[in-house]
Amino acid sequence: CFIDQKNNTNILWNLYRKLSKHTPFSVVLCTGQMTDLIFIEREVVQSLKEYIQAEESKLAAVKRWANKLEVLTHASTSDPEGFLAHPVNAYKLMKRLNTEWSELESLVLNDPSHGFISNISVHRQYFPDEEDEKGAAKALMRLQDTYNLDSESFSKGKLPGVRYNAFLTVDDCFDMGKTAYNEQDYYHAVLWMQQALRQMDAGEEAKASKADILDYLSYSVYQMGDLQRATELTRRLVSIDPGHQRAGGNLRYFERLLAKEIREVARNKQDPAKEKPIQLGTYERPRDYLPEREIYEALCRGEGVKMTPKRRSRLFCRYQDGNRNPRLLLKPMKEEDEWDNPHIVRYLEALSNEEIEKIKELAKPRLARATVRDPKTGVLTTAHYRVSKSAWLEGDEDPVIDRVNQRIEDVTGLTVDTAELLQVANYGVGGQYEPHFDFSRKDEPDAFKSLGTGNRVATYLNYMSDVEAGGATVFPDFGAVIWPRKGTAVFWYNLFRSGEGDYRTRHAACPVLVGSKWVSNKWIHERGQEFRRPCGLTEVD
Repeated sequence: CFIDQKNNTNILWNLYRKLSKHTPFSVVLCTGQMTDLIFIEREVVQSLKEYIQAEESKLAAVKRWANKLEVLTHASTSDPEGFLAHPVNAYKLMKRLNTEWSELESLVLNDPSHGFISNISVHRQYFPDEEDEKGAAKALMRLQDTYNLDSESFSKGKLPGVRYNAFLTVDDCFDMGKTAYNEQDYYHAVLWMQQALRQMDAGEEAKASKADILDYLSYSVYQMGDLQRATELTRRLVSIDPGHQRAGGNLRYFERLLAKEIREVARNKQDPAKEKPIQLGTYERPRDYLPEREIYEALCRGEGVKMTPKRRSRLFCRYQDGNRNPRLLLKPMKEEDEWDNPHIVRYLEALSNEEIEKIKELAKPRLARATVRDPKTGVLTTAHYRVSKSAWLEGDEDPVIDRVNQRIEDVTGLTVDTAELLQVANYGVGGQYEPHFDFSRKDEPDAFKSLGTGNRVATYLNYMSDVEAGGATVFPDFGAVIWPRKGTAVFWYNLFRSGEGDYRTRHAACPVLVGSKWVSNKWIHERGQEFRRPCGLTEVD
């Protein structure tokens, strides 16, 4: 029943290492890496300023030459023979044309841009690419959906808890719309192209043309099934650019369809729909693969929480000494009930600031796209529904990691000898992990087979940062919301004592709206818990 911890560690680490070789950096950027980009950009800006200064110095030197030569040529050309009658003037003319003009030519040909080009070339390897930009755009759309924010809220920087003003230009909104359009996401394309048009109509200048915006917007609106508005927008496009390549044909097509639609309305004696400005809610967002999407997103906004007064009366706080564990007798852990059934507890002062900083320091160089375990193969792989960066830390890497692992064992009463490595995760802009189970289900028998430690019996989650807005842990099945609090940890069982999975524990990490979220997970497995958490007699005990 038992497994050597070193073997367990090597299996998990090798799986992670193999995967990370094939995981592109560009998939998602965490806050830690984006912080590095800020300082890289500062260095490039400083290099640019040095280049400008060098160009200005060069131009000033050329100007001095030009001014001096202008004075000389004015004097020499007014009386050439008289000027050259003086032998010194004749000598200096020969000298200037032979030597000094060559020096001026060298000065002009000297290119101060080499240093700047070299500097930016070195740093370019760290620059985000097109996939990174697309990922950031999708993150904004994800936040827009989850927190019911309209495009103007983002464009004007109207977000809760923000400390810095940030605005989106017409071109920014246009590029957001294009990203959605290219993904055939016409719902978001409409929202962002409409915002771009709104700002342009208000007088804001942009590189994008109004015709281009109307082109994307009209077709996206058509794809959303709004034929009347698509026709009106296309008419506006034709009035601006009569020779537009597609607009004329689209307009004739839309008008035929619209005429047919109007006849149908008249035949059925229906009132024609009244046109209203496009805003959030004008069109219904298409449904996707996630059945509990609406419940999940509502909980992320703090709505629909099923914490009743009766349930709250059953929640308590206590000192937890780990069944008189010697390490907790003098300083027991402070434990609070977060939920009664299934039982979820929060431990206060679970990590010190010094421990948090050390864990982050160890994890930052290794952060890679967070993975999930493929239920069929058991191999770690990336997934679109988990957007974060993570790293795995072994207990013998630093005394802090060993101490944290021991603390988890002491307070839970479960052995961590067969647990997975401590996983550190950083959720940056829009970072999330959609509803999922931590344990493997019956149709996933091989999920943890390579570890040889059984299923994930429990989850211990450390919060290593506060989050200004968003980033909650939610349980859609029973309507619980747990907000991140730096230095605390939450704990729950994924399996009943019978070994059956508790399907109520399906949970999610909500997108981070403002701020950065750092957590560390310890997934505790079945093997080794036989006498620490004995089996129950009923399936759901």
